[in-house]
Amino acid sequence: MAQRGIQPDSAKFCCSICLDLLKDPVTLPCGHSYCMSCIKDYWDGEEQRRIYSCPQCRRTFTPRPVLMKNTMLADIVEEMKKMGLQAAPPDLCYAGPGDVACDVCSGRKLKALKSCLTCPASYCEQHLQPHYDAAPLKKHKLVEATVKLQENICSHHDEVRRKIQQRIQDTEKDVKVLQQEVEAISRSADKAVEDSEEIFTQLIRLLEKRRSDVKQQIRSQQEEEVSRAEEVQEKLKQEIAELRRKDAELEQLSHTQDHIHFLQNYPSLSCLSESTHSPSANIRPPSCFEDVTTVL
Repeated sequence: MAQRGIQPDSAKFCCSICLDLLKDPVTLPCGHSYCMSCIKDYWDGEEQRRIYSCPQCRRTFTPRPVLMKNTMLADIVEEMKKMGLQAAPPDLCYAGPGDVACDVCSGRKLKALKSCLTCPASYCEQHLQPHYDAAPLKKHKLVEATVKLQENICSHHDEVRRKIQQRIQDTEKDVKVLQQEVEAISRSADKAVEDSEEIFTQLIRLLEKRRSDVKQQIRSQQEEEVSRAEEVQEKLKQEIAELRRKDAELEQLSHTQDHIHFLQNYPSLSCLSESTHSPSANIRPPSCFEDVTTVL
């Protein structure tokens, strides 16, 4: 009877995965213990992510911890088996018809103690513990275990969320289309600028050539007109000199007392030839170059 008075609580030596007494118990770095085969199978399912967690506290381990048998726990479990202690909880803890079953339990499921509206799932006492221990899970909304968990989630909110997501996708498509239009506008503008630059370059080159041609033509005409004017000017100067000479001789002849000498020389001195070098007939007016400006 004394032994029965100090019998250990068998629930404390149960694996939270298989809910049976620990077999080849191993203890994780976080302090929780499991059957070696149960935790191996559990971690095999997480092998792809390369992140291994404790099913109870959700603490993660990288790399995968090396599992070593906890001999002390193994000895205690063996003593419990010899004493005939039962690991399984009473039948009233198992979920029956009309009860809310734990969504995590494998095999025969236990009754759910709470339902999480965030997850959404229902948990027995053991599988609910991480919601009390892990900081991220503490923020989840827990309610009394209910079979109609999905019905308690507002379908309207889901619908609105879906509409928002669709709206986001549609808006992102519009943004992409506008971005393509902006790029097309930029390409078109760049092409127009390039073409206009080429056209104006050709026009400037053509105007430069025309300007050079016109300038050369004006200067050539200038030289021609100036040369002709200077030629006429020189002949006029010669004519003036000849007239002055005759004027001086006539002045001298007018003072002679020899009437016969006067009569003999006067006809040749008084005879004046008409000028053939009229400036108005041989020199173009300065306004002739204004026509070039008008044409330009």
